[in-house]
Amino acid sequence: MKRRTLLQTGSVVLTLGLAELARGATILTVRIWPAPEYTRITIESDGALVAKPIFVPSPPRLAVDLEGITLNPALKELVAKLRADDPNIAGIRVGQFSPTVVRLVVDLKLPIRPQVFSLAPVAAYQNRLVMDLYPVNEIDPLEALIAERFPGSPATPTPAPQAASGPQPTTASADPLGELIVQHSQKSASVAVASNSINATKSGASYVDSTRASGQNGTKLSGKTDVPPPAATDRLIIIALDPGHGGEDPGAVGPGGTREKDVVLRLAHLMRERINATSVNGNTMRAYLTRDADFFVPLQVRVQKARRVQADLFVSLHADAFFTPDPQGASVFALSQGGASSSAARWMAAKENKADLIGGLNVQTKDATVQRALLDMSTTAQINDSLKLGGSLLGEIGRVGKLHKAKVEQAAFAVLKAPDIPSVLVEAAFISNPREEAKLNSAEFLNQLADALMRGIERYFSKNPPLARNRIRS
Repeated sequence: MKRRTLLQTGSVVLTLGLAELARGATILTVRIWPAPEYTRITIESDGALVAKPIFVPSPPRLAVDLEGITLNPALKELVAKLRADDPNIAGIRVGQFSPTVVRLVVDLKLPIRPQVFSLAPVAAYQNRLVMDLYPVNEIDPLEALIAERFPGSPATPTPAPQAASGPQPTTASADPLGELIVQHSQKSASVAVASNSINATKSGASYVDSTRASGQNGTKLSGKTDVPPPAATDRLIIIALDPGHGGEDPGAVGPGGTREKDVVLRLAHLMRERINATSVNGNTMRAYLTRDADFFVPLQVRVQKARRVQADLFVSLHADAFFTPDPQGASVFALSQGGASSSAARWMAAKENKADLIGGLNVQTKDATVQRALLDMSTTAQINDSLKLGGSLLGEIGRVGKLHKAKVEQAAFAVLKAPDIPSVLVEAAFISNPREEAKLNSAEFLNQLADALMRGIERYFSKNPPLARNRIRS
């Protein structure tokens, strides 16, 4: 009898142990952030998850075993949250693989370089398991600019060039953007014609269509050819616009629920329209956005993108916030080689530099060379140019709204550390102030602000013309 009772008690204990083990962490919510550059899947839980990823290249799919949990409705929502237009994910399957293991299978549309990592609780988030799905063939930011200029050209991803580890000369003879534009503008011609066009553009020689200039026997033919000459070359000015935050990182949130990431993206789109319709002394301007949708971009990648397209200016767009609703007005910041220009600037830099922690960065994949470039303080010349740019912007912003600071502030913002690009960070207004939150939601104010920033950029270039570099005229 005693033995039977003991066995029964042991059985109960064992059963309870298995149930407790099966529970493990509880899935709280799941999110999917699709973008051409990469798609992110996030699983948030009240405890750390144990995950074992398995990648199968053919057909491409990612399987992730989540150990010590049971399938719950929150995890099942992943299937419903997948968008049909996701550029990277074809489908998602999830099921109870064993009593204590949930298997998640992500079917992919193209070859992927997956990154699976965990993030500790930070800000409003608890434990997160992150799956970043990067296309093997990255979209080159230079190609993105070409696609904007030639809407009819195929948007075929090409491997992106590696970012340089140190300062790049602005007068370099090699101009990858110009060469790409030539190639795309001549796609309708034959290979021979395209080759001659590129060579003629580089050398400045007159254009001759060799396929029509001579007959079958090599005799010269008279008359004009039907192939137009290549576009003339001049200085193409590229402005890198950096809408802050995005994806997992909403940025500051106003008392009415307005998210900083949404406001600054709308402002960036308005500025892009103005930049692309503007020229300076006959030189075409083009805008490049570090993010064109709602997805997270690490701070060093924002800098890297600007350098890949050989940007002439870098303007990071944000909306300020404070603990109380009283502060108001716009500010402009540049990098500091020493200490911050004020305690407020130091606090602001520390807040913005936390974006990687909130957005979720896989620190194990950081490139050492890139990190060294980011940690190296920018040159005095870059900072001086940044202060000039900031002063021009601040003067124009003050015409359409209140300024929080009448001069350009300086601090160690990570996103401003491109050693060869004048870089500023614009805080458009205090989203934590109810009145200014309402302004940030106003199309009229955003248009006025975009106009002011555009005038500031033009004013800067009128006093600081870009160095000569041959690029293709629009």
